[in-house]
Amino acid sequence: MNPRGARRSRHPARGALHAVVVVALLVAAPAAASASTAAPPSSPSEAFAAATEPALAGWQWPVEPPRIIAAFVAPPHPYGPGHRGIDLAAPSGTEVHAPAAGTIAFVGAVAGRGVVTIDHGDGLVTTLEPVALGTAARVAIGDAVAAGDVVGVADSGGHTPFGAVHFGVRRHGEYINPMLLLGSVPRAVLLPCC
Repeated sequence: MNPRGARRSRHPARGALHAVVVVALLVAAPAAASASTAAPPSSPSEAFAAATEPALAGWQWPVEPPRIIAAFVAPPHPYGPGHRGIDLAAPSGTEVHAPAAGTIAFVGAVAGRGVVTIDHGDGLVTTLEPVALGTAARVAIGDAVAAGDVVGVADSGGHTPFGAVHFGVRRHGEYINPMLLLGSVPRAVLLPCC
């Protein structure tokens, strides 16, 4: 027994073996990360990680100025309660813009509210609602849009509060927080009084 009463390992090589395994994992991890494919994520956490890729930069707010009135709340499971997008202040008649380039995949009424869906490629799809339909509709299915193009005007109805537009984003069918693509809300600047 040693002076402090601690037991000595019967296998002194185990410590060296553990160190070799740790070093091997650290060396292999970057190579494995760079070899990732564009397969759809199998869970919301994978969708979250995929949405933080630098290639998704350059998105913009669908309404200006952006003022969030209801934040994204991830559901605990695919069928659980949550808020699968963000609600932005947008009084009726406010122009609604494409947040990124894509193709209009759907324009129509869903449960009594106007909806515009844009397919951005790479598994990314955005939904904006309520948007005025009929003669007020600005786009049709199949139209190509660039980031910032007007796709419609805000309307009322649906589950959003009055004077708001709901902005949802899915990646490979899983809802993700739109803030991951947009960055943060521009900081408020206080102006001098009087």
